[in-house]
Amino acid sequence: MTASNAPIRTLIVDDDFRVAAIHAQFTARVPGFQVTGIAHTAGDALSQVRTQHPDLVLLDLYLPDESGLDLMRRLGEQPTPPGVIVITAARDLAHIRTAITQGAVHYLVKPFRFAAFAERLGAFRDLHRRLADLDERRAEADQNEVDGLFHLMRTGTIPVAPKGQSPETMRLVRDLVRDADPDVSASDVATELGVSRPTAQRYLSALAQQGVIELRLRYGSTGRPEHRYRSVRGG
Repeated sequence: MTASNAPIRTLIVDDDFRVAAIHAQFTARVPGFQVTGIAHTAGDALSQVRTQHPDLVLLDLYLPDESGLDLMRRLGEQPTPPGVIVITAARDLAHIRTAITQGAVHYLVKPFRFAAFAERLGAFRDLHRRLADLDERRAEADQNEVDGLFHLMRTGTIPVAPKGQSPETMRLVRDLVRDADPDVSASDVATELGVSRPTAQRYLSALAQQGVIELRLRYGSTGRPEHRYRSVRGG
């Protein structure tokens, strides 16, 4: 199993035992995540991060021994700092601003529905796997990929469609590629969505440039290689 499709190791940090258990159950329902631990204090959380090296920490800001924001700063000082999604009842701008400046990937206010939780985790999963894929290929990101990564980190959505392209069609193309097993061509997309092949190719190319999907070449016995597209989450 490669890093780009390995389960995302997740630590749940919340002083409320019941809430922490619920968050662990929610996390287990989102494909691609594995709960590696639950901590109810900042001290325990930091200890588990140092020994287990999770990829992601779901962090409450109200902890009995230390502010979650102070813990977040210390997590950022680790040799391999985890990503942090803040999950808290704190709604004031001071908490929100500090969490953002300290690198929180997302900030989810309690209470919330599972759909909102799954959306934030899904965005982190896409970002994490895209970065892992680039690292495995030792690839340098161009500006379009950088923009796509930052947009994905903050919103969990694809970037704004280029001029002349429909955001709704771009979402349909993205979803079709994500559901493909294992990949699709421009002709496949054109047939499925009822658009022309050149139109499908334009949307696929734009998504590939933004780092949302990736292009793979399939070589046959003769002729030019076929362009195939797959989700960057896949492995």
